[in-house]
Amino acid sequence: MEIYNYLKSLHLIFVVTWFAGLFYVVRLFVYHAEANLKPSPEKEILIKQYQLMTYRLWYIITWPSAIFTSVFAFWMLFFTDLGNAWLKMPWMHVKLGFVFVLYLYHLKCHQIVLQLQKNELKHTSNFFRIWNEGATIILFSVVFLVVLKDAFNWIYGVIGIFLFSTLIMLGYKFYKKIREKNNS
Repeated sequence: MEIYNYLKSLHLIFVVTWFAGLFYVVRLFVYHAEANLKPSPEKEILIKQYQLMTYRLWYIITWPSAIFTSVFAFWMLFFTDLGNAWLKMPWMHVKLGFVFVLYLYHLKCHQIVLQLQKNELKHTSNFFRIWNEGATIILFSVVFLVVLKDAFNWIYGVIGIFLFSTLIMLGYKFYKKIREKNNS
């Protein structure tokens, strides 16, 4: 049981750093998209700096954190008695489904990182602001699921985060209107 607690602690530490990387990299996407609208030479200076920051964040923090999160999770699940028992529980299957979706989100972010490193901007800052909510929804879903350990009751938490996300987006639209009004 002692090894399990060490593995769980390391797993949680890397989950936190992985999500920190995911949240911040999308914020850098927003900044990159907004810098693309600036006049020269400000545009080139900002984009170069955001590319450097994104590269370092992605390859020094986010990717290693994702890998270590999975290594410690697999170690817990497949090489400890408690982990083997959890693999038989329905809530763990749902959690692993969310982890799969999180990796899809991560891989899409990786694709965007590669595009931005080549100065290929395919999305607006508004898209990236909304995209950032994806990781938030996954995080809330997994946390409620793990804490409640019930494959059904976590739905209430997810409904709550969807409502919360809707309020955030409405607030963003309201803020955007105020900002546009003040700029004109």
